Amino acid sequence: MSSAFFAAIAVLGVGSLILWSNSRHLVNRTVFTCSIHIALWLGAMHLTISGVDGLYWLRWTTAIAALIPLHFWLVKEAISSDFKDICPWRSMQWWFWVLVPSALAVLCFTSYFIPAASTADNRLFGFGYYIYILGSLGLYVTLAFDSVRKIRVLSGGRRLALQVWLWGGCAAATTILFLMMLDAVVKVGFRLSPFVALLYYAGTALAITTHRIFEARQLMLIGLGKVILVVLVGGVAYFFFSAIESFIPDEVAFFCTVAVSLWFARIVRRRLDATLQFFPEATEARQAAFAAAQRESRTENLESAFCAILKGWGQSERAIILSGNKELLSGGSVELDGQGTVANAIRQLRWATPERLARERATPDRIALSEFLAEQQLGILLIEEGTALTILAGVGYGASRRPFTYPQATQLMELASIMENALERAHFSIKVQHAEQLATVGLLGASLAHEIRNPLVSIKTFVQLLPTHHHDPKFRDKFFRLILDEVGRIDQLTEQLLDLASPRTYSAELIELHPLLRSSMDLVAAKASHKNVQFLTKFDASPDVAYTDASAAKQVMLNLCFNAIQAVEAHNPEEKWVQISTRNTPVGIEMVVADSGPGISDEIRPRLFQPFQTTKSTGFGLGLAICSDILENLNAGITVDPAEPGRGATFRVIFPCQPLSS
Repeated sequence: MSSAFFAAIAVLGVGSLILWSNSRHLVNRTVFTCSIHIALWLGAMHLTISGVDGLYWLRWTTAIAALIPLHFWLVKEAISSDFKDICPWRSMQWWFWVLVPSALAVLCFTSYFIPAASTADNRLFGFGYYIYILGSLGLYVTLAFDSVRKIRVLSGGRRLALQVWLWGGCAAATTILFLMMLDAVVKVGFRLSPFVALLYYAGTALAITTHRIFEARQLMLIGLGKVILVVLVGGVAYFFFSAIESFIPDEVAFFCTVAVSLWFARIVRRRLDATLQFFPEATEARQAAFAAAQRESRTENLESAFCAILKGWGQSERAIILSGNKELLSGGSVELDGQGTVANAIRQLRWATPERLARERATPDRIALSEFLAEQQLGILLIEEGTALTILAGVGYGASRRPFTYPQATQLMELASIMENALERAHFSIKVQHAEQLATVGLLGASLAHEIRNPLVSIKTFVQLLPTHHHDPKFRDKFFRLILDEVGRIDQLTEQLLDLASPRTYSAELIELHPLLRSSMDLVAAKASHKNVQFLTKFDASPDVAYTDASAAKQVMLNLCFNAIQAVEAHNPEEKWVQISTRNTPVGIEMVVADSGPGISDEIRPRLFQPFQTTKSTGFGLGLAICSDILENLNAGITVDPAEPGRGATFRVIFPCQPLSS
């Protein structure tokens, strides 16, 4: 079996796969018939190489090849116009592409092509052979110029497919014609034609008819990179083996050569990837995505930053990010059923473009997905699913309206993975903060019940005295003032409790710190009193205006104070006290929370602000980690003083006095 026979089988297989992928698509059907044509040419070449009457089959091989430009032209028209502008019996183009290739095919059976004196062992070629080569070359050049003219008025997938067909089909045919001319001189070019046809045709056909869309430049760079890699690694292996085979056994030399070749191939591949990269902006987009993931922690800020990155990467004015669980995905003004037809279709495909959906077999889910892309004006959409979060990332077409290619899809999948990790972390952080807030509320239960009971007892007493003293104006005035004060006190306590329990998103603004801290003193003082701990305050900062979030500052203060009360209670010193104080510093307002507890051991100090670090028998060790995250997002900071013998823990929080940008 010759190489032409195996190439014919491979081309038929590729053509069948193309037809099966989307039999309704005209380009797929036309490329399939072209595959049959090229397989017939390769089959005739096989008979030429291995048959008894080689000259007879050589005429048939070249005659079949003469009609291939006609089939290439048909594929070009299927891509560019779906034959809408062609009327076979009235079009000059149609008659040109039928008559000229037919004339070249007839020429192959004349003595001008192969003289009568030619034999299988001594092949002779007449001037008709060279006319055939030049005529075929002229057809492919005409085809190339016609394709260039069509490319200028096309956009999207048709433009890209025609570019690939131009560079693939015409380059392959020109190479084979050159080998035919070379065969007349050195008698080796003819046998190389099947390899050229297989490589160029299969790569080009797959590129324009399947979901993996490549530009012509990408195909050329991919091929160039592979050739450079093979040549360099092969050369290194040859010279290395030649250098060491005389000193060590052949078996050892072989394994050493393989190891060196693999190591060298890895280095060369890395350098080639850096040198021949298709989209330099992909690296910048990844760096920007990592920076946004480190800079932002709020979900809405992350989504906004990632959308801006996607727009810059795709040079588009449209980008969406939908995130959520498997039941509902939402983002901006768009909502999508996580178990609907669109979500199921994108899960099966992993990524989709309108061009890919047009090439592949149509199903109800994919039709719905195609309609979703058109409705949202997206050029590409993909899905990234994590353990607890699913995101859909989509980018609209750029100004050039060029479709997204397969290398771009892989880059977008890398970006989506970065985004999914960051958004999942943000969602988890919100849940953890809410859990810590609820735990803090639970600690306040008994103390708040006592604080609320005291004003209720006062109100109850006055209500019982009211029937006998309602005529006394002083009593009534005192009663009304007490009722208002005590109800206001209860309302304030419950409001603070509900405010602490509700999940919040923090936004920094200029606030007066001391009134905010004093408004929360009741919660802390009640807890300290219940545990027989003295609570001290020393507010020395003047002015006390800080740039932070009120709820965040309150949450941090309460967490630090409650931790201090628990530490003092567990240590049981002679003097039980917790003190909160403020002072002005060159960089902002410092809030200090100190206690008379046992302090913080050197063992846990380096990991103090990491999650799940605790010395208590209850809790998860998340309070200080949450405080650190909250303050970091507000451009504030938290530190702990070095341990000193006989001194408890001292935490210092610095609130900035103005926005960081100013």
